[in-house]
Amino acid sequence: MRRAAVRSQRRNDLVLRRQRVGGRERDIGPAGDQRPHEACGLRGHVQAHADAYAAGVIAVVDGAPQVTLDDGADLLSVLHAARPALLDGFVGGTEETTTGLVRLRALEAEGRLACPVIAVNEARTERLFNDHYGTGQSTLDGILRATNLLLAGKTLVVLGYGWTGKGVALRARGAGAQVIVCEVDPMRALEARMEGFEVMPACSAAERGDVFVTVTGNRDVLSRAHFERMKDGALLANAGHFDVEIDLAALRAAAVGEPRDVLPLVTQFDVGGRRLNLIASGRVVNLAAGQGHPAAVMDMSFANQVLAVEHLVAHGEQLGAGVHPVPEAVDREVARLKLASLGVEIDALSEAQAAYLRGWLAS
Repeated sequence: MRRAAVRSQRRNDLVLRRQRVGGRERDIGPAGDQRPHEACGLRGHVQAHADAYAAGVIAVVDGAPQVTLDDGADLLSVLHAARPALLDGFVGGTEETTTGLVRLRALEAEGRLACPVIAVNEARTERLFNDHYGTGQSTLDGILRATNLLLAGKTLVVLGYGWTGKGVALRARGAGAQVIVCEVDPMRALEARMEGFEVMPACSAAERGDVFVTVTGNRDVLSRAHFERMKDGALLANAGHFDVEIDLAALRAAAVGEPRDVLPLVTQFDVGGRRLNLIASGRVVNLAAGQGHPAAVMDMSFANQVLAVEHLVAHGEQLGAGVHPVPEAVDREVARLKLASLGVEIDALSEAQAAYLRGWLAS
């Protein structure tokens, strides 16, 4: 009966492109994992690829999974918006990205999240390796592959100083770039300043930057007000999950004439006589223009996912609907296993030291 009901619901699902989730309407599509084929002379393939991805998401959901591993909340979005009947007997899911967690927490705030979700993206091992070391390195790798740019002597503007932004800023400085950080969070801005980076509003940084990297998880971080202040030859790249951080509609509106492909992954816009160069159509640059994270980063992500799923299956009923942190024991186990794979040994607390930390009287 359940399978028959699923089949009867399919109707036009293979062309389903939008869902309303968490009070926002958004596309279902491979926001972070597709290469911008239209920049390679294969125009028209992007839409087909996106439709195929959406069809794949629907097909997975229609298989009535008991546990989902999400990267952008697409599976859980479809389950809640289009297949709520399948949530009966559903154990829960994990989420790998900041953007996905934003959407799931919005769904939770509306009282509509009907299952437990483990926030794998917020595990300390995930933040450190995936965001700080992984995306921090692969973002610059994607930019350099696409442009053959010499970073030394350039001014690189990082918009967002979270775990990923810190990684990008640190590696850009190591490559000889002068780094400017733009933030809306005063604590992160203060941290960037105390780490030796210049900190200023984005409109001020727009006049000075040679390379701009958005890593905020939010939309319209670079808009027309910024484009109109940028110098000739500026490079624009996005390292956030979805291609909304650079306002592409505003960029096209500010440009004179049609944009042109100056390199396979670089599109140039004429804005008031100044050439602004968009990398990888504004999609996540480390995947669209590079190879993403090394295996030495992804193994920790997968370890977190597997152990989080094991925790969900064992304790899902006790957790209840909502977004939940990765258990501390899982985080520590992943770190321990990584150290062991690197041949690194560390000290352990003595019984007396452990007892001292548990007590409240110094002795």
